Amino acid sequence: MAKNTDSNVYTVVFAVIMVVVVGAILAFVASSLNGKIKENERLETQQNILYAMGENQDEEPYTGTGSVNFIPAEKAETEFKKYIKKQYVLQGDEMREDPEAFTIDIKKEEELAKKTDYQRRLPLFIGERDNQEFYIIPMRGKGLWDAIWGYLALNNDLEVQGVYFDHASETPGLGANIKERYFMDDFHGEKILDENNNLEGITVAKGNMDPLNERKDDFKVDAISGATITGDGVTAMINNTLDMYLPYLLKLSKK
Repeated sequence: MAKNTDSNVYTVVFAVIMVVVVGAILAFVASSLNGKIKENERLETQQNILYAMGENQDEEPYTGTGSVNFIPAEKAETEFKKYIKKQYVLQGDEMREDPEAFTIDIKKEEELAKKTDYQRRLPLFIGERDNQEFYIIPMRGKGLWDAIWGYLALNNDLEVQGVYFDHASETPGLGANIKERYFMDDFHGEKILDENNNLEGITVAKGNMDPLNERKDDFKVDAISGATITGDGVTAMINNTLDMYLPYLLKLSKK
């Protein structure tokens, strides 16, 4: 007896079978790749931390046209162990070493911190390069359209030695340029504290009147034209993060 392939029942049954089969295949593929995805995320995090502290393959001197060049992924693990001397987890009054601190999910910690009975875990990385010590802290904030994030590296005087920024979906050619080298390099040398060690932070300022960013004690960097809201998001992200970390940073630097 021939099947009635034009019937509604046949169509529904066929659709259900296809959904189940395709779903099973996708679930298998996702499960198979899960380990690889997590490993890639680990390496990317290590590359970003290293980039912020200046361990990268950027061309020097910077001419205004150079692109961002990370340590190759196949070398990230080795270089990370070489340059990152200690990893800490900060939680309340506690500061403990943890070799896996870089795997802490900042977004998840941010959500958990909304509960009144939870103390947020803050990762802190101590790096060393060219006989200089770096304090590298992760950041997360909100841009124009979605999340922005990055890393900020400070020296013992708590002056910025490097940054790395990234975003989920900022506008190409405008807010998306926070991850371009010409913007990130402007932060190098910026001070975050006033003469009394009070936090001033850094403002991404429109009309900064310092396009070459030669003043490093004005607590400002030049904004990206046409990306005011993204710039405001970077400002808030940096200063909110520094506010959380400052007590620990002052203790470490003995300022």
